[in-house]
Amino acid sequence: MNTRTLELLRPLLESIKDLLPIVGVITFFQLFVLGQPIPNLLELLWGTLLVVVGLTLFVQGLELGLFPLGENMAWDFAAKGSVLWLLLFAFSLGFGTTVAEPALIAIAEEAAEVAARGGMILDAPDAREAYAEGLRYTVAFSVGLAIVIGVLRILRGWPIQYLIICGYIGVVIMTAFAPKEIIGIAYDSGGVTTSTITVPLVTALGVGLASSIEGRNPMVDGFGLIAFASLTPMIFVMAYGIAL
Repeated sequence: MNTRTLELLRPLLESIKDLLPIVGVITFFQLFVLGQPIPNLLELLWGTLLVVVGLTLFVQGLELGLFPLGENMAWDFAAKGSVLWLLLFAFSLGFGTTVAEPALIAIAEEAAEVAARGGMILDAPDAREAYAEGLRYTVAFSVGLAIVIGVLRILRGWPIQYLIICGYIGVVIMTAFAPKEIIGIAYDSGGVTTSTITVPLVTALGVGLASSIEGRNPMVDGFGLIAFASLTPMIFVMAYGIAL
């Protein structure tokens, strides 16, 4: 097998290696703990193969497309010297990638169903749709604002730990006043916002921006944007619950 073939197969082999622990755990518990054969084995094998191929292509897409795109745009905005355009891009990136996130759409729709059954909103399609959309746009706005704060931190050199501490103090304060029905949704919304598209683009933006500014260390200043993107939705969703 020549070097070129090995280079092509390397990402596929790495994906298989990453999935082996998951397959091993499922197989062990199904066969030895539950003592039952694996149902629909052929379909499961076919699905696993699709996952391996999809994961391989996805990782390659990140390495070849999204990471370079984010870094190049950060360099271009830094070279342009316009802070306003950079912040506008940061907000648009956070908002746009979050509002279309499938996990957030699913959570928002489920939250609307639960709110309707619990009597928080009218049990009508229009009311549920309005509640879900309001929740989605609230989270998306909060993520856009979070990326703006993260970019300002890189530009100004603010220590990340103080901003994070202040953010979580805000979460605790909001938890004390928010309706109990919205608290769990708010905490979960912080996780669903860190999507497969948002994370690589935002991370690349932070690293590229820190690399392009003299005196900034990409390792120290380039990371941490995702922390803000996970933190601010909790505050804003609880505020959304209070407002309703």
